[in-house]
Amino acid sequence: MDLLRFITCGSVDDGKSTLIGRLLYDSESVSLDVLAALEKRQASNGTVDLALLTDGLRAEREQGITIDVAYKYFTTPRRKFIITDAPGHVQYTRNMVTGASNADLAIVLVDARQGVIEQTRRHTLIAALLGIRHFVLAVNKMDLVGYDEAVFAKIATDYAELTNHFNLPAAVAIPLSALQGDNVVTHSTHLPWYTGPSLLEHLESVPGTLERSAEPRFQVQYVIRPQTAELPDYRGYAGQIQSGEYRRGDRVLVLPSGLESEIEALEVSQQEVEAAAAPQAVVIRLRDDVDVSRGDSIVPLGQQPTITRELEATLCWMSEQPLWPGRKLLVQHHSTLVKAAIPAILYKVNVQTFAKAAAESAQLNDIVRVRIKTALPLAVDTYQENRVSGSFILVDELSGDTVAAGLVEAANSEYFTAPVAPPVAFSI
Repeated sequence: MDLLRFITCGSVDDGKSTLIGRLLYDSESVSLDVLAALEKRQASNGTVDLALLTDGLRAEREQGITIDVAYKYFTTPRRKFIITDAPGHVQYTRNMVTGASNADLAIVLVDARQGVIEQTRRHTLIAALLGIRHFVLAVNKMDLVGYDEAVFAKIATDYAELTNHFNLPAAVAIPLSALQGDNVVTHSTHLPWYTGPSLLEHLESVPGTLERSAEPRFQVQYVIRPQTAELPDYRGYAGQIQSGEYRRGDRVLVLPSGLESEIEALEVSQQEVEAAAAPQAVVIRLRDDVDVSRGDSIVPLGQQPTITRELEATLCWMSEQPLWPGRKLLVQHHSTLVKAAIPAILYKVNVQTFAKAAAESAQLNDIVRVRIKTALPLAVDTYQENRVSGSFILVDELSGDTVAAGLVEAANSEYFTAPVAPPVAFSI
């Protein structure tokens, strides 16, 4: 079945956890033991607190807020879903970035009484930067404004200005009440003026993940060399196919060295297969005995990414320690970890006006564009070309803390841009 990964975002108390709980509850995706536990904790008026289905941390239950990123899975007859419930507080914006990085669609909740506010704009900006192109504007708590059509229309118009600014397809606006169940799974009689789909109906019809359609990317996580009597010459390269498809017999390049070879065999679960595609975990065996290490990329000949030590990137700064020009950090690009420096902060994005302004530093939750230089070459695509190979994180050298999530916007090619003939190798 097709898979859709979506995130719920918006300001605190907009009802994100309750909405997810309602989706699970009304689609009958809650197991009997969990349902029994919820009913034991139901309120004095007999209602079940649906937010408890996602707010799993004790601190979250006590405060009635979401702190961590919660993932839930459910299936309908038409589709499988992975839901990400992101926190709404400003100080947990970094958690929202984590959740949105793998989402195909964003449900942006807005409290019908509050309308579009700063956190709505911030989360929309982050989701757009992270490559999400499908948005649902869920105007929640319509029961608290008397199901007023004019209130809904005003909020939908205000939000359309945001999507127009990012050149995004128009968001699908849906009036609903997560607490009452209006328009979440089934249509509501309280909203006769709304003729569009319910939230679940829309989610079942949206195009899913694009990983398979992107250019093939594979990064080595582990080199397998058992060196046993049965397999004296076995050498396999284990990892997850990040995007696209690989087939036995494909001519490939090993990057950043530029060595050319051919896929002799593909193994999935210790069984040879003719082809494998994202996001499968595979072992690739090459016909030639070339030098391949952890962090190297294996890509089809003629479809290689850019090999670079200089790039421009958009960062969401996640640390309480500020970023300043000249700071040295580590770039973690999936399996590759290299030393790097930030020679310049080009500008900071104002989340209220979306204007670009000069900045001497980046503070917690700031969104900035920077220039990065790495000690060793990286094989990258721009984030718009490939969300997997175009993303990375920055790590503090001393503490090991993740301090930023990064999106590659541009890269300078240093080594080659066209296929090379074997057996030429390139020195780094």
